[in-house]
Amino acid sequence: MEAKSVAVVTGASQGIGRATAIRLARDFEAVVLAARQDDELKHTAAAVGSAGAEALTFALDLRDPESVGTLVQGTLDRFGRIDALLNIAGAVPQIDLFEMTDAQWEDGLALKLHGARRLTVRAWDALKASQGAVVLISGSAAFDPKPGFAAVATINAAIIALAKAFAEQGIKDGVQVNSVVPGPVMTGRRRSFLDRWAQAHGMTVEQAMKQFPEEAGIARYGEPEEIAGLMAYLVSKEARWLTGASLRMDGGEIKGI
Repeated sequence: MEAKSVAVVTGASQGIGRATAIRLARDFEAVVLAARQDDELKHTAAAVGSAGAEALTFALDLRDPESVGTLVQGTLDRFGRIDALLNIAGAVPQIDLFEMTDAQWEDGLALKLHGARRLTVRAWDALKASQGAVVLISGSAAFDPKPGFAAVATINAAIIALAKAFAEQGIKDGVQVNSVVPGPVMTGRRRSFLDRWAQAHGMTVEQAMKQFPEEAGIARYGEPEEIAGLMAYLVSKEARWLTGASLRMDGGEIKGI
């Protein structure tokens, strides 16, 4: 079956990836979902179907170099095209700069940076054929690195640079590429962190959820659906002249210009 429009979303089992996949179901005929957690992917697929698009799932680990071929070829075999690629997979450990091991650095790089790089390269010919769009997700730590989350900041900064390099080639090839830089978003992973942090500091979770935004200088946490809306815009026809940009959506967390 050849679809008229196909979006591929990584990290689609939870958080921003899940919200983005569901949002894109309004705009694309098919949404391809990739993540490591098969059961959670099936829940996302059901929501995508309810929102109006056909869902195709791939339970795989993008740290494995062979996985990108499986994902891209499987998508092309099923639908014949790729119009949008949204690289959202990748959690980087928040470990102090002086305590983080080489293996932990390599694991963080393997998924968020190299997984996105390999997948974008592998999908590039299909994106050229469709004159498609790519989004890579970064994070606000790139603009405010601290020793406690040095790997997060370093890898997020590298993602922004990588997207810019792809965008330069995309000008020649007709592929639009941008990066998105979310601030603190209330995902399941963040809730789990706050649960642990509150227990360790003798606080309730409600107190922790109030304290963190205040310390970050923002009014509230963002919601995954808000980032998903920006993602959807970046792969829409209305955004076709927007390329090579890094768009920050952080509730005002980063105070510099």
